[in-house]
Amino acid sequence: MTNLVEVQYAQTGRSSNTDELGMREMQAMVYAQRNRQYLLVKAPPASGKSRAMMFVALDKLANQGVKKVIVAVPQQNIGRSFKDTALKEFGFFEDWRVAPYWNLCLNAGSENSKKSIVREFLDSPSATKLVCTHATLLNSLNGIDARKLDNVFFGIDEFHHGSADEDNRLGTLIRRLLNETSAHILAMTGSYFRGDAVPVMRPEDEAKFQPTINYNYYQQLNGYRWLKSLGIGYSFFQGNYLTAIPDVLDTTKKTLIHIPHPNSKTGAFMNKHDQVEEIIKCIGEVLSRDYNNNLYKVKTADGRILSVGDLVEDKSEQRALLQSYLHSMNSRDSLDILIALGTAKEGFDWEWCEHCITIGIRASLTEVVQIIGRCTRDCAGKTHAQFTNLIPCPDAAQDDVAMAVNDFLKAISASLLMEQVMAPKWNFKTKPDEDEPEQRTTQGEDDHVIEVMGLPALNDRTRAIVENDLDTLVATTLGDRNIREAIIGEGMAEMITNVYIPKIIRETYPNLTEEEVDAVAQHTILTIATQGENITVDDSGNRLLRIAGQFDVNINRLNINLIHDINPFQRAYEVVSKSITAELLRKVQYAIDEQREGKMSLEEATYWMYNYLPRWREENPGKLAPELTDGNPYARNIARAIQVVRNYKIQLQKKDNV
Repeated sequence: MTNLVEVQYAQTGRSSNTDELGMREMQAMVYAQRNRQYLLVKAPPASGKSRAMMFVALDKLANQGVKKVIVAVPQQNIGRSFKDTALKEFGFFEDWRVAPYWNLCLNAGSENSKKSIVREFLDSPSATKLVCTHATLLNSLNGIDARKLDNVFFGIDEFHHGSADEDNRLGTLIRRLLNETSAHILAMTGSYFRGDAVPVMRPEDEAKFQPTINYNYYQQLNGYRWLKSLGIGYSFFQGNYLTAIPDVLDTTKKTLIHIPHPNSKTGAFMNKHDQVEEIIKCIGEVLSRDYNNNLYKVKTADGRILSVGDLVEDKSEQRALLQSYLHSMNSRDSLDILIALGTAKEGFDWEWCEHCITIGIRASLTEVVQIIGRCTRDCAGKTHAQFTNLIPCPDAAQDDVAMAVNDFLKAISASLLMEQVMAPKWNFKTKPDEDEPEQRTTQGEDDHVIEVMGLPALNDRTRAIVENDLDTLVATTLGDRNIREAIIGEGMAEMITNVYIPKIIRETYPNLTEEEVDAVAQHTILTIATQGENITVDDSGNRLLRIAGQFDVNINRLNINLIHDINPFQRAYEVVSKSITAELLRKVQYAIDEQREGKMSLEEATYWMYNYLPRWREENPGKLAPELTDGNPYARNIARAIQVVRNYKIQLQKKDNV
């Protein structure tokens, strides 16, 4: 397994250290905005969002006339983040306490009984704080008098579960709270984008939350005390993924394994319980089972005894026992390996987790980001966090090769996104003439400014997008199908920079003028093109920037026109190329070309090979065949024809062997 991204951190301790109120860096940023009615916080997993919500909620109750607080989380097990928490001993004026009756994430009752409790809470003159799931909140508030929601503070965790779509119930509730009540809202998310590309909020609603509070991966991880590096890598397997588990699983690391869904291509070969059993066999020999906590004691080949948890278990009572155990873990030795299917992703807190292994492609960038966040918590004794995606190797002999390649490109997009949000933030501004005033640029302590000749100036509207929403816009861009298909295309730079990216911006921000679209597009392109790169200084003192495969670009002469001449995604694809074979890349290139140009029939392929391949060889002595990347369409057709015939021969051989 080769890491596509390997990020080293400075271990400054800033994001972990607390101030006189007991707040970490991000929490203090949120608390400084506590008097606003609507707050939107975009911060990575493990940055302390739950406690930030506690600080704001307690101040709302004590000082802002808010009568009640309702905290909603996506899943019941995430409610652990809002358990009773001591805050006074660290400097805050009050502890966070929720009466067990009002913490519905600890309540095993039915949804109907929880609905009754929520409505009882709203009517109770003395009850102040309630914790529940999104589903419970939606069921309980359906049809309720909006006046009962006035002066209620709603803390919505994992806010990306809502969307602007009419059919999204959480999104509908948020719009109702904004437009029909005097409720206060704090919305929090570690990934303010959705896999379905639907906006989380409508522009007119999102405007009420501006400016947003952004705290990126680089700020968080660079400010950790113990964790100093993070690796993001992909490992390929052929056939059954279980054969590759021993190659990626290091049983000396605290590991979270997500198996593929049984209905997926990767997981369809065996039912989920048998998959868990086979993975445990890869770990070692089962010695016993702790039925009180639903844990297995497994002896490894070198004699170590590991605790292995099974969250794939269907029996609700067994799952509840393990979840209760997970909620109460208080030491590194409590658990060694956890196997899950659809749980233990967002909001799951296992600070000692060092390695996340995700089997199969995840179609949603949101899910990938959330899973990576499970291993990026800072704790003593953990210096490196690792995310490994174990994915099927594209095989040109498969009928569904196009889908496999499409999945492969989604994985690339996910890695690009993570590189972008974890890189230092560069602010770009127009390089002024000597007699022109400098463009205002908001710059944080960890930010860097580069002046660019020819960069359009920002007005208030475009500056708000660039300063607050650029990570989200980059995520949307990387998830776009046209751009994914253009990543490895030759001569596609101008199409990406001048057509695809501006089109996405127009659709995302329909009220922008063409000049404003162009300004935002230039900043988006610059961000993608320079992501993760280093600034160096040569002997003459010039600062040099490496941009998307181009080297030694003098920052003092950086021109926006330079960016339009390169494919900002190309470098990232080249990084991926180093970790797989040339043969695999050829198959990938063929499948992408077939998807773009249409499938060539065997008859047409035979005609091209018989009539044109000999002539091409005469024109290109010493070469056997052209490549799909050839700039000549005539040569590319010959290369496609060769691949069609080659695939046909492979299929015939497979039939003969059956």
